[in-house]
Amino acid sequence: MVAILGVALSGVVTLTVSGTRAEVDMSRRFQAQQEARLAVDRMREEIRCASALTLSSGTAITIALPASCPTAGGTAQNVTYDIAQVATGRYRLRRAGARVADYLTSANVFSYPAPSLAALGKLRLDLAVDLTPSDELGLWRLRADVVLRNTARA
Repeated sequence: MVAILGVALSGVVTLTVSGTRAEVDMSRRFQAQQEARLAVDRMREEIRCASALTLSSGTAITIALPASCPTAGGTAQNVTYDIAQVATGRYRLRRAGARVADYLTSANVFSYPAPSLAALGKLRLDLAVDLTPSDELGLWRLRADVVLRNTARA
């Protein structure tokens, strides 16, 4: 009788622990994805307001914010977004050195074709987020194109 109770309780404990681990993993994935979404929203707001953008090899951009931009605080400034390697296969997006998104799987997240007579400047963002890069099922990708409204056409 005690042996049967022990087997039943060990099964219940195993299921509870497994469910708790899955919930924690899902919560961490959601948090990483949410950070990426918020980072893109903030970048979109600043880039649309920017008067110029400089791309450094796909891993860093510097945007010139005029004083009239809400995030500039009343003074014109240059803001740099860059990618820093945290560990093998893990990268972090930073704004002026402060973390804005983590668990990126690639350092090349920016591409910027130069403005032309037919189009304004447009920054392409490609953020691939994965807490466990060895597990292909956890990969989540956020792609966005942001038009620089204040750039001059070439």
